[in-house]
Amino acid sequence: MSGDHSLLRQKMWRFINHTSEGSSFSAVQSFAIDDTLCQSVGTGESSAVARAWIHEQTVVLGIQDSRMPFLESGISYLHSQGYQAIVRNSGGLAVVLDKGVLNLTLVFSEKEHRISINQGYEAMVEFIRNMFKDYGAKIEAKEIVGSYCPGSYDLSIGGKKFAGISQRRVRNGVAVQIYLCINESGSKRAAMIKEFYRLAKGGQETKFQYPDIHPEVMASLTELLQDQLTVEDVMVRIRNTAQLYGESVETSKLTAAEEEQYTIYFNRMIERNAKLTRSAE
Repeated sequence: MSGDHSLLRQKMWRFINHTSEGSSFSAVQSFAIDDTLCQSVGTGESSAVARAWIHEQTVVLGIQDSRMPFLESGISYLHSQGYQAIVRNSGGLAVVLDKGVLNLTLVFSEKEHRISINQGYEAMVEFIRNMFKDYGAKIEAKEIVGSYCPGSYDLSIGGKKFAGISQRRVRNGVAVQIYLCINESGSKRAAMIKEFYRLAKGGQETKFQYPDIHPEVMASLTELLQDQLTVEDVMVRIRNTAQLYGESVETSKLTAAEEEQYTIYFNRMIERNAKLTRSAE
């Protein structure tokens, strides 16, 4: 798919850069920030938002992951690899975040027009294709069987997945979130998640079908495009792509009202993760 996706056409894109907040910046905070921005955009207090974020050595689990029979064993293994684990508030299963994984959230309002699930996904797919179109590589959107957190909008080049997309909806705001494996080894990240599932399942049959991970089907953009991409390179591409669609792009931070709302969403995320923290002790 290519063309002019109407969702991406905005009078103004508000650009928020959270890629250099450091090791104290937790993924729990990021999901609370996205909920806050959903509310702001959904109520019309904010224009559409493009927000970039990075977290160090974190495995973000889905709700289903947190119900695995031997979760403690899986989390202990992640800790031994230098990773912390949190449970997110949007759909999907376990994904890896580190300094070589850039997350991008596009936040739209559906106050006036309903946005279907597929419309949200398609908008992100088009945005990413435009970001990397100068390479001439065919970016496909389809499920990559054997990847972690598989879904029908996995992004891949030559059958190897480098990105996954999820969505979150709060008060007429729609946050479409993508993780992009920019550099380092995609298959090495997948091998860690494979071992996490092996330990957390403990050989037991589960009602929910967890992915059977084949690390070789995952790669980073650096590996796939054969170019030493950095997060900084990709940040420039995000901003340039937003400028293609918006009449203006304005660098921004959370407003005072948003900071206040953020505290509420952050506390909800802390409560959600309290049980997981107890499991890891």
